[in-house]
Amino acid sequence: MNAENARRLGEGQPLEPILSAGDEIGRLADLHLRAEALLARRAADLTAARDSAVRATQAKNSFLSSTSHELRTPLNAVLGFAQLLQLSELSEDDSDGVERILSAGRHLLALINELIDIARIESGDLGMSLEPVLVRPVIEESCQLMAPIAAERSIQIITDRIPAALAAYVDRQRLAQILVNLISNAVKYNHKDGTITISAQEQGTGQVRIVVTDTGPGLAPDDLERIFVPFERLGAERTEVEGTGIGLPLAKALTEAMKGQLTVASVLGQGAAFTVSLARAPDLIPVPAPSPPASLMAGPRAPAGAGLSVLCIDDNPANLEVVARYLRSRPGARLLSAASGRAGLECAARDVPDIILPDLHLPDLQGDQVLNELKANPATAAIPVIVLSADASPGVIRRLLGGGAFAYLTKPIELAELGGLLDTCAAARAQDQQAQDQQPQPAIRSGSA
Repeated sequence: MNAENARRLGEGQPLEPILSAGDEIGRLADLHLRAEALLARRAADLTAARDSAVRATQAKNSFLSSTSHELRTPLNAVLGFAQLLQLSELSEDDSDGVERILSAGRHLLALINELIDIARIESGDLGMSLEPVLVRPVIEESCQLMAPIAAERSIQIITDRIPAALAAYVDRQRLAQILVNLISNAVKYNHKDGTITISAQEQGTGQVRIVVTDTGPGLAPDDLERIFVPFERLGAERTEVEGTGIGLPLAKALTEAMKGQLTVASVLGQGAAFTVSLARAPDLIPVPAPSPPASLMAGPRAPAGAGLSVLCIDDNPANLEVVARYLRSRPGARLLSAASGRAGLECAARDVPDIILPDLHLPDLQGDQVLNELKANPATAAIPVIVLSADASPGVIRRLLGGGAFAYLTKPIELAELGGLLDTCAAARAQDQQAQDQQPQPAIRSGSA
């Protein structure tokens, strides 16, 4: 029986009852029972620890979502009013001051995004959409984005040996984020009049290799791994180089989340080379950007947003004021506003605006409820809905766009981006009106009494 209980104990099964005895066999049976009790306690402790970890992860995700929203909401007012000032006639000193406010605000926003991304990766909550993506356009866009910062230090960014059809299995947005972080790091730690070279090529038969090389001071062998430790800046806090030490760790984590690898090679005094290795996708044929329709290119363009009626549903007065002041700069635009979801639905059904801008978190209804009711009402179903929200969760954005939203803008919003969407809606409305005007009218025949 003791041999059978030993087997059961090893397999985690309940032991067979056995009579206690004072001999060696009896003592062995007692040890089996004690071992079973100990294993049961350890299993209970592990279950409790797992449940505690799950609760902690859920609390962490909830905190991140709340923190993201709470930080982005005041930033929306800061950056929104700064962008409005930028549209005004300012003195050279005031214009420079506004540019500094915008630069600092956008830098703070980038830090918030990176911190939240790091936490999401750690909790396994970062969604990825891996698909075949052309590499060269992403590299070119990232270089264009970083070009003004590089130009301030007379640093030249060069792209080299990037086949037009080369493709990788990646999340396009995250690949761009990785490249921006690597180029930004290469700019920060480069010397004045230095260069940054970016190349991409097939490696073997199943890999794409993107290399970002700089002419900076390089790294000592002992520092090559430390640079990927979050908040480790290798003494940069004693220099004029700005940063938090999370750009490179985030780039590495994002690369690994896409089943890739980020490595670095460097020699002191000779710069550094960061290599992103990703899964190779079959070659893709580059498709040129479509030309605007001839109807939109012919003749003088109407003032952007002319004649549009815009309903903004937001309970934050500062957000409403930013939108109101921006629309004043667009001739003929008219603002309708509501501070709750239900009031917004009533206003939309009554006034039938051309565009609706709802916030996602309203005091009475969630933004997706507002969207659903707008789409369910025949009077408002065709109205473009542009969601304005401080919630930047990819899953939330996908859900709202899948539910029929025309676009989703994350606060702090870029007014130029909002203006582009208003232009698109205005052009579509003008084309619809033109098509209706060109339809033949039914003939009116007079009849005898």
